Amino acid sequence: MSDDRWHTVLVLGGIRSGKSAFAESLVAGAPAVRYVATATGGEDDPEWLARIEEHQRRRPQSWSTEETGADPARLTELLTEAKPDDTLLVDDLGGWVAALLDPARQPNDDEADVAALAAAVRACTARVVLVSPEVGLALVPTTPVGRAFADALGTTNQALAEASDRVALVVAGRPVWLKGAPDEAALSDSSGPASSGATTAAAAEPAVVEPAAVEPAVVAPATTEPAVVSPAAPALVSPVAAEPAAAPDVADALNQQTTVLPLVASTVVFEPGMDLPMPDGDAGPDARDRLVNLDFAGPGLGRLAEAVMFAAATQSTVTPQPWSAPRVLLLSGRHSGGAAAGDDVDDVERRVAQVENGEGVLSRLAGTAGADIAVVRTAEATPMEDMAAASLEDVDLALQRGWLLADAAAEAGKDLLVIASIGVGTDAVAAAVSAATTGAEAVAVLPRVLLPGGIYDDESWMERAGAVRDALHRIRREPRGAKDILRELGGLDLAVATGALLGAAARRLPVVLDGPVGIAAGLIARDLGGQIRHWTLLADAGDLELVRQGGDVLGLTPVLDLGLGLGEGANALAALPLLRTAVGLAQSTGVHPALEPEQDFSEPEPDGPGPATTSPE
Repeated sequence: MSDDRWHTVLVLGGIRSGKSAFAESLVAGAPAVRYVATATGGEDDPEWLARIEEHQRRRPQSWSTEETGADPARLTELLTEAKPDDTLLVDDLGGWVAALLDPARQPNDDEADVAALAAAVRACTARVVLVSPEVGLALVPTTPVGRAFADALGTTNQALAEASDRVALVVAGRPVWLKGAPDEAALSDSSGPASSGATTAAAAEPAVVEPAAVEPAVVAPATTEPAVVSPAAPALVSPVAAEPAAAPDVADALNQQTTVLPLVASTVVFEPGMDLPMPDGDAGPDARDRLVNLDFAGPGLGRLAEAVMFAAATQSTVTPQPWSAPRVLLLSGRHSGGAAAGDDVDDVERRVAQVENGEGVLSRLAGTAGADIAVVRTAEATPMEDMAAASLEDVDLALQRGWLLADAAAEAGKDLLVIASIGVGTDAVAAAVSAATTGAEAVAVLPRVLLPGGIYDDESWMERAGAVRDALHRIRREPRGAKDILRELGGLDLAVATGALLGAAARRLPVVLDGPVGIAAGLIARDLGGQIRHWTLLADAGDLELVRQGGDVLGLTPVLDLGLGLGEGANALAALPLLRTAVGLAQSTGVHPALEPEQDFSEPEPDGPGPATTSPE
C-alpha cells in the first residue's frame, strides 16, 4: 500500500449506502487484512445472517476474521496490539456500541470505553479503517433504548472522527471526504470543473517520487487513438480499419469529465483513493437468489452463476442482458533485458500484424464474438534489473492514454472490455509486479517459457527468474506505490492497462481479465482505486499460478476452470459465448410453475352494505 500519509480512516454512511464496500476498497491494496466483525446475535434472523454471508463472500480469501461481538473491549485490545505493517478493517461500530450497551454489562462507564477506543485509534501504528452508521440523518427514536443507542453511537462517531486521520461520508455509493481528503489544503484552489463529487479528492498534483538518476531512453506514448479492427465472423475477410464511430478525439476527451475525479490542467489525477463508482450492491445477490426459482431441469447454472451475478451488478438489474458489443484492448509492449529471454521479437510482431490484418486466433475469436480490437503499441522499456523501466512522466501519459481508451470504448457504445496482450518480456514483468505488490514468491508465479512445438526452455526461464530477482533487489528500499511500481518495473504497457481499468470503472464498463498483464495491472490499479476489482471478471485462470494467485488477492475467482492456453485475451473470447449463454438463460427463463404465486380469480366481496338497486332512484 502506498505511503499517502494516513493511518486511520472513519467511513460513515446510512443503511445500504455502500459504506462497507467503499471501506473494503480502501484496504484492497494490502497483502493481508484482519477483518474485525462486531455483529452480535442474529442466529435466529435469516435476513441478518444473509447480510453477514454477503459480506463474507465479498472478502478475499487472504483476509482473516476476528469477532469482538461478545467482548467490546477486545476491539481496543486489537488496536493496541496491532503492528505497523498490519491492516485492520472494523465493520461496524454500530455493532460495537450495541454490545457496549448490553444490559448484561451494566452498570458500566460507557463513556470511558468510548474514550479508550478513541485513544487506541489515535495511538495505533497500523492501517485502520473503521465503518460506522451515521445516525444524525434520521428522526429521534421513540423509545428510550433507541435514544440511548443513537446518543452513544453519535458520541462514538464524534470521538473517532476526531481521532482519525480521515473521515468519509458515503451516500448512495458516493464517498465525500469530510476530513483529511487527499491533499486537503489544495481543495480550495481547485480549478477543475465543478461536480457533485468535486470535494472527494484533491485538485493538486499528487506527491511525486523522484525517478532514478539514470532515466531510460523511452519515447513518450502516442496520444492518438489506436486503429480499431473489426474481424468478420465466422469466416474472416479483409478487416475494416477505422476509428470508433462515436469515439471522441483525444484532445476533446481530455476536456470531458467522465467521472467525479478532480482534474488538473484538464487531466485526471491518478492518486490513491480515486473516487470511482461501485456496481449495484443488491442486484448481484438478488439475481443469484432469483436463479433458484427458474425453470431449469437440474440444479441450474453452477459456477456460471458468478457471471450472471457480475452482469447483474454491473448493469444494475436483476435480469441482465448478455454482452453484445465487446471491445478487445490488445496491448503490445516490449521489455528488454532478462525479461525478454526466450521471446522471439519477430514472432511477436507477426502475431500483432495478424490481428491488424484480421487474421489469427485472436481475430477469429473476436469475429465470432462480434468484438472489435483496438491495437495499442507502446515504446520499449529498459531492463528492469538495471534501471527504472520508464520515466514518471511517461507513466503519467500512459495512464492517461489507458483512461481515454476506456472512455472511447464507452462512448462507442461498447458494453464489455477485454484486456489482451501480445508482447515481449511481459510474463516476467507481470511476475515481478505480482511479487512486489503481494509478497508472492517470484519463482513460484513466473510462468515457464514455452517454445513452438510444446518445448519448454528452462534456460530462458532461469534467465528471466534472475532478472526478476535482481529487479526486486534493486527496488527493495524504494516506495511501492502504484506509479512507483509502474515506473520501476511495469513499463508503459502495464500503465496503459492500469489506466484502462480505472477508466472503465469510472464509466461503469465491465472488464474481463484472463492473463498475466491484466492481473498485474489490476494489482497496481487497486492501490489507486480499489473499486476496480468489482468491475472485473476473471473468466479462466488457465494453468498459470500468477493469474490464480493474483486473482485471489484481488478477490476474483475464475468462473471457469478450462485450463485454456490460447493467449491473453483469446482465452476470454473463447469463454465468452458460454458466459453469454448463462446470462441469456437467466434473463429469458421463467419461474418454475410450482413456484408461481397462486392467482385468485373470484370476484371480491364488497367492502360494506351497498344500495339495494342500481337504478338512479
